[in-house]
Order: sequence, then structure tokens, then C-alpha cells
Amino acid sequence: MSTGASADLTPGRGVSAVTGSNGEHHREASPYVELDRATWAALASETESPITSEEIAKLRGLGDALDLREVIEVYLPLSRMLSLYVESARDLHHAQESFLHGRTPPRTPFVIGLAGSVAVGKSTSARVLQQMLARWPQHPKVALVTTDGFLLPNAELAKRGLMERKGFPESYDRRALMRFVVDIKSGKEEVEAPVYSHLVYDVLPDERITIQSPDIVIIEGLNVLQPARTQADGRTGLAISDFFDFSIFVDAAVPDIREWYVDRFLRLRETAFRDPNSYFGKYAALSHDTAVDEARRIWDTINGPNLEQNVLPTRSRARLVLRKEADHSVRYVRVRKI
Repeated sequence: MSTGASADLTPGRGVSAVTGSNGEHHREASPYVELDRATWAALASETESPITSEEIAKLRGLGDALDLREVIEVYLPLSRMLSLYVESARDLHHAQESFLHGRTPPRTPFVIGLAGSVAVGKSTSARVLQQMLARWPQHPKVALVTTDGFLLPNAELAKRGLMERKGFPESYDRRALMRFVVDIKSGKEEVEAPVYSHLVYDVLPDERITIQSPDIVIIEGLNVLQPARTQADGRTGLAISDFFDFSIFVDAAVPDIREWYVDRFLRLRETAFRDPNSYFGKYAALSHDTAVDEARRIWDTINGPNLEQNVLPTRSRARLVLRKEADHSVRYVRVRKI
């Protein structure tokens, strides 16, 4: 049945244009507020960056164009907004504690989930946020955990025929990841997480990182915003995102991300791939053209399909989206209304 009107309901626009049957235009509300770069940057114009250019250089990922301007205009207002959320959560905890006459445990860490594609720069975003949030005096202890450590070991992936689907949801030890997040949100004073090595392309069985009583925990990974799976009996379980207090998605046009991946592959071919211990040492001797072809093949058969099938569909579940331009700079910020 025709309603006589058409609407642009693309998530991210503060309002969307609607054309009625009489040809007149009006505006339709959206659950998102979208701020361009200049408007977003102005939100923290009176606050100085807590980190220096030298520190930024250490945080920058391979191929990222992160600089002091990007930190000041994008991550400074973001860290300030997140700090406000953390303070509000603290106030809410105190209110609940008062209402329940002290029958609640101490406040648990504020957990931020950060998702996005391979090569989009989410690891850099997570590292910058960790450093900046830790400079706010209200919450100096900020931990960062990547879900790479919760990938199944290569031997297990090979056994299950999943080596070519590494990074897909089924390639993770989801029970271990869920236990980790539940322990964090249960207020355990000390929680351990496994460690992943990008050099050897595998989980390090004898290494763990220990998180002790953090104020904030950032959990970064491809699939951290995945919804809960429907079980065989039709019931829906829990997702780790159910325990997030805030969520961020680092976004960009898919063709741009593909080019960033190829560029990163070529840079690694000249650096890390030449390490004798590198899992990818076989790529170090490839010619430039062959390396480009191989990078595109890996993207088109593994990372691209994973992005389209699993990662991009979770973008709308994020409370905030950082949208990047082809030069890696953030063009606009999309925030879900409260």
C-alpha cells in the first residue's frame, strides 16, 4: 500500500528529507545527531590537548595520518564527552546505592566497545582514547584490551577449517571473551586476558595481561558490537555489547579501507614481514605488483567479506560513529540521541 511519501532513513543524519504526495518537503526526525568536523572540534576549543606530538607519533598506526590537529579536533572533544558519561555513570551508581540502602557492590568499570574494519584505524583510535581519557583526573586508570587475544589458536582454527575465516565471529573463543567482560562488569579486582602477536599471527599461550581495578576499560575489535546469537532452542543469549556503557564505530567508505589495507600490506612487506619470526615472511620477497595482487586477493576473499557480512551491519548499534575521509581524517561525528 502506497503512503504517498518517500523518506531518506539513512542512519546518521540529524533529520531526513521527506517528499509528500503534494510535492512539498518537510523534515523527518532521526535518532542521530551528525556534527561536521568544524562543529565537533569547536566543542573542545578551550581545552588543551593532554598529549604531545611526540606521544602521538608513538600511538600512530601504520598508514594512519594521525597528527596533533586530528587529536585536538576529534579526540579531545570525544574524550571530554566520554568523561562526562563516566561521571554520569558514577552519579547514577550513587543514586542507586542510596535507593537500595547500600545493598549494591562498589561501582564497576566503565566499559567502552570500539569496533571497525581491518585497516580502518580503530587500534590507533583506541590507543589515543586510552591515553587521553587517562589524563582526566576523574578516571586515571584506563585499560585497553583487543579481542585479537581471544581468537582461537591457529592450530584450532586449522582443525576446524577456519584459517581462511580468521577474524570472522566464529574464529573467536566467544565463551572466554564473554567471561572476561562479565568479570570486568562484575567488579573483580583482577582480570586476565590472553595476548595475541601480529608478528607470529597467533595467540601466545604463555602470555597474559592483567587488569587491576580499572576506572575505564576499552575493548577494541572487529566484532565487539555483534548482537547475541539465537540458540538452537530459539532463545537469545547474551552479547558482550550488552555489558558496554558506550560504543564507538570507526567508519569509512569500503573502497578507501581496501586501499588502506593494500598500502599497509606494502609497508609491512618492507618492515615487519622481513623479521625472521614473522608468519608473513613469505611475502617479503614478492615484487611490488605481485604483493599488490596478493593484498587485494586477501582483502577480497577474507577481510572484505567479513566487513560486509559481519562488521558493517553492527555500525548502527554504536552510540557514536567516527566517519573518515580517504586521507584518514575524520570528516564528521554521528552521535545517537539520548
